[in-house]
Amino acid sequence: MLFTIIIVLVVALVIIAVIMNAVQQHKERLAALKRAEFSKLRTLLEDTEDILLNSANVPMTKGIMQMLLKRIAVTLKAMLELEPNSKDLKKRIGETEARLNDTAAGDMVVEGLTMPDNDKQIIGMIQGIKKLRTILRSEHARGNIDTQTVVQEDRRLEMLQLRINVESQIKRGNQARAGNMLGSARQCYEKALTTLSNCAHADDYVTTRKSEVMTILEDIATELKEGNLRDRQKKAEQENNDLDVLFAPKRKW
Repeated sequence: MLFTIIIVLVVALVIIAVIMNAVQQHKERLAALKRAEFSKLRTLLEDTEDILLNSANVPMTKGIMQMLLKRIAVTLKAMLELEPNSKDLKKRIGETEARLNDTAAGDMVVEGLTMPDNDKQIIGMIQGIKKLRTILRSEHARGNIDTQTVVQEDRRLEMLQLRINVESQIKRGNQARAGNMLGSARQCYEKALTTLSNCAHADDYVTTRKSEVMTILEDIATELKEGNLRDRQKKAEQENNDLDVLFAPKRKW
């Protein structure tokens, strides 16, 4: 009888150990999933905040600002569900919603494009616009922004990206031309012209800039022809001088 009781107790302990181990493993899996989801949300939050900070360089409309702030608020709330005791998350949610209300109530003036001074900043602007267009489509797929706004904003961002590309090429062309590097300058202007010509939505900017670049390219072609002519004349004069020296009467000493 005693032996039977011992066997039963041992079996019960084994079963309890197995159950506890299974429960512990389940808790660990849940914790790992929670950490992974929290990390994913934090990355999403940081990317969105980076885009919002980039508004100092990339002109944004009221609709875009509201979309980004809503995206941040939703992400923070999802993070709070995973970390319900986080005071920092609660504070940031309050700040974001207050900012969202201020943006909705006020008028927002979209400032013009200001080109950066160096290529690194230009690349950063283009990357920011590409990310913003991706977010725009993503939020539209989630039903957080209407189709008409998406079409309008995506068109605006597309033209903004085109302007940055064109203006950066023209700037390089102007610098090369000022340094009398006409070949390099021509390449820059030709790239700008190609970008403008490939634009499917020509507006006043595209039409005006295209005309200006074509005029500059014509001027450069004329300058190159004149330069080649001067080089040929100079070479011919040098050859004549060499012949004069060669066939000049020998002086007797």
